[in-house]
Amino acid sequence: MIYSVRHTTTFRYEPAVRESLMEVRLQPRSDGDQRCLTFTLDVDPAANIMQYRDFMGNTVHHFDIAGRHSQVKVTAQSAVEVLTMSAPPPGESGDWADLDAMVAASDHWEMLFPSHFAQSCAPVEQLAKELGCERRGTPLQLLTELNQAIYQLFAYVPNSTKVDSPIEEALQTRQGVCQDFAHIMITLVRRLNMPCRYVSGYMVHREKTGEREKEKDRSVEGASHAWIEALVPNFGWMAFDPTNNLVGGDRHIRVAIGRDYADVPPTRGVYKGEAQSELSVAVTVSPADSIAPEPITPSFVVRSRPVLVRAAARSDQEQQQQQ
Repeated sequence: MIYSVRHTTTFRYEPAVRESLMEVRLQPRSDGDQRCLTFTLDVDPAANIMQYRDFMGNTVHHFDIAGRHSQVKVTAQSAVEVLTMSAPPPGESGDWADLDAMVAASDHWEMLFPSHFAQSCAPVEQLAKELGCERRGTPLQLLTELNQAIYQLFAYVPNSTKVDSPIEEALQTRQGVCQDFAHIMITLVRRLNMPCRYVSGYMVHREKTGEREKEKDRSVEGASHAWIEALVPNFGWMAFDPTNNLVGGDRHIRVAIGRDYADVPPTRGVYKGEAQSELSVAVTVSPADSIAPEPITPSFVVRSRPVLVRAAARSDQEQQQQQ
């Protein structure tokens, strides 16, 4: 399948700010079963855009907008080819000894240790006990169970947490968004000395029609998405989406990978000034051979009050939560 992706982020400031410096991770990766065929990035006001690759091989674009401005609009458009891969036979996956041998022979240490948003705490330990999260069966069997358990135990409630919310909030209320569910599963999996990483990207939404009901994916259309990848013996990195109880496939478009969200926010930046800011995000994902969808209403809008700082100080840009 070839998909067209359009991701528009708009920052508005009142009053105008004096300078904005921003970096974005919006270009889909080209590796594994996925290729980014085309990618364009437009910034308004116009800016000189530069790029580099970070330590995980993600493409990062960055730019500086000098002078006063009351709005920054960033539009990323891409065409991505995703191969349809058949699910590997569960019986061919390795056991825990095979996993330990893979870990000992490879360099995945950064995906084993706690990270900024994926740290164990009392609620995590309680959930691990509740789910029987210990080395049993095979790694693949346990991952499949955890993926389904998080889907069943946690309610998907858009905007119920914030971009910087610790996982304790979602654990205590048993509700959250894809970003929270990914961090919870990563924390549970790393406890077992299994490398696990965060994936930022997009999901292609489809309706599933059954005999009795029509079910939609839980995650929100019009926003970026997040899931996890765990290292499975004999299969390598496998994707699991606890928000929708799915194993990664041709419906998931990978943009960036990292230890957790802190490594791969779609946008990150700072600006000079004391302003009330508003962030809005709109995403469309559609088959490349279909009629381009009409522009959609932003999936979420975040407003923040002015931060009183000295004239020379810089305020953080709002980051996009992954719904």
